[in-house]
Amino acid sequence: MTVILLRHGRSTSNTAGTLAGRSEGVALDERGREQARAVAERLGDLPIAEIVRSPLLRCEQTVEPLAAELGISAVVEDRLVEVDYGQWTGRTIKELLAEPLWKVVQQHPSAAVFPEGEGLAAVQQRAVQAVREHDARLAAKHGRDVLWVACSHGDVIKSVISDAMGAHLDTFQRIVADPASISVVRYTSTRPFVLRTNDTGADLSAFVPKAEEPSTEDGANSSDAVVGGGSGS
Repeated sequence: MTVILLRHGRSTSNTAGTLAGRSEGVALDERGREQARAVAERLGDLPIAEIVRSPLLRCEQTVEPLAAELGISAVVEDRLVEVDYGQWTGRTIKELLAEPLWKVVQQHPSAAVFPEGEGLAAVQQRAVQAVREHDARLAAKHGRDVLWVACSHGDVIKSVISDAMGAHLDTFQRIVADPASISVVRYTSTRPFVLRTNDTGADLSAFVPKAEEPSTEDGANSSDAVVGGGSGS
């Protein structure tokens, strides 16, 4: 199964330079709404079987145009919610740079636990479990390779990509997930394949499953050889 990991569009918190976390009412700004419409244009012609999203408003607003274009309703998945940053929630990034924990988050994230919040290792565990479970459910439902979308948040998406790469969580700060970017992972019976990361504008037609092009034993088909090595734009 192939999942498009979609980060929400630019939010009012992004432009304010604050750490939104799970704060209520953090919406897309005007640029973010434009990005959401652009996502619908990019993905609207693809045979997307399902849209799964974080329960937070900025993800709801990001997938609304796409869901309307496809004529489907998004499924809310609590395990794709933003990191619980605890006492860091709502504070400015500039202020957080002076916190001793900031260096841990950047250099040793697997050990980072936010005060009165959750640890990044726990975030990865819940997010990967959610993606894999939805993937398995869709595989059982459709009985074939399908394309679906999971809309979430930067650190959550980076943790899923890190797992798909078979890399330690401590490497996840090397991964970039910009607002409204997509990353594409194909899950197979043997291992995942990371086909694209932090893509904000490239053509996606190469990811449409082809019935006449069966997968090889390890799950990669000929299209993977073309697109799998690039990170997009």
